[in-house]
Amino acid sequence: MWIIGVIIVLVAIIIMLILFNIKIHKEINNYKNINQKINGLNVLQDFMATVGDAISVDEKIRKINEILIEEYDIKYSTIVEFNGTEYVIKASNVEEKHWDNLRSLHNEEIFRDSITTATPKYITVDQENERLPYQKSEFGRAKAAMFFPLYIENVYIGYWIIESGVPHAFDNIDTTILEVVKDNILSVFRIVNYQNIVESLTREDYYSALKTSEYLFNEGRKIIDKYTTSTICMIGIANLERINKEFNRETGNQVIIDMCDYIKENLSSEYIFVRYMGPKFVIAFSGAEVDGVTRFVIDLKNAVENLEVEMVEDNKENNKKGKKRIAKIKLNIVLTTYYKGTALEKILKKQEEYIDNAPITEYDVNNI
Repeated sequence: MWIIGVIIVLVAIIIMLILFNIKIHKEINNYKNINQKINGLNVLQDFMATVGDAISVDEKIRKINEILIEEYDIKYSTIVEFNGTEYVIKASNVEEKHWDNLRSLHNEEIFRDSITTATPKYITVDQENERLPYQKSEFGRAKAAMFFPLYIENVYIGYWIIESGVPHAFDNIDTTILEVVKDNILSVFRIVNYQNIVESLTREDYYSALKTSEYLFNEGRKIIDKYTTSTICMIGIANLERINKEFNRETGNQVIIDMCDYIKENLSSEYIFVRYMGPKFVIAFSGAEVDGVTRFVIDLKNAVENLEVEMVEDNKENNKKGKKRIAKIKLNIVLTTYYKGTALEKILKKQEEYIDNAPITEYDVNNI
């Protein structure tokens, strides 16, 4: 009987151990899930911080790719964008000599179905001496790969591919984590899309030879945000419309040219001068306080208003008779403090509204 008793005790112990192991296993899995969520949240925070950095769209995507490689211990990661006409590698830690191959993966039979159905594709080799189907001449670099087509609102925008030098490297990887990463990549593409548009719109104004306002929100902001505070100065040619009517539009254009030439000659190269819109111009005094800028701006205003702009006359007979009509410039100027990281566009909107609503006879320098 005692043997039966011992067996019952042993069975009970075994059952208890099994139950204990199951509990421990569940706790470990819960810990892993919590840890993965925390890690995913940290990565997402890194992503969002990168989006907010004062760097170009291309630099942001490259930085995001670096975060992926570091945080998820990925050997190779490549993000390829389809811009509507061609495939462009936006970020990759693969040697550049392999980029032609990586930007042509949409032509590979093995990935076409993946792109069509918007589903990931996992491929691997079994032996070290084998190579993946899309590799033309590179032996030994990648032995396993996961391919993710990228779609935003059912619009195909490219793909993301991760690779490993070890066969079957992604056999047991949690694909849900990679799907979350892919979604984060797409979120970043959505967010930076506007910035991409702004960068592509930046151009040079014909008459003033200045960059347009888009430059201020992109490259210019990188310079401004090197400092904690800066002064934003909006200049409005208050009487430009009157000059256009009393003289002609050609004279109005010459007023813009002469004013901008004078300001450029007397403005430090570290400051940003752009044509904002119509008769309005903006100078960003990066790193300068309003009090330090005010005296300079008053002197600048007085000098510009003393310029004599001769009427641009098409009538040669009037020119021969020596008849000259002189246009004088009147400026309305607003100064505001800009704090790094705040909404520059709101400051400019407020300045613009102030100038637009100012009395037609107001030609002052104001702090708002």
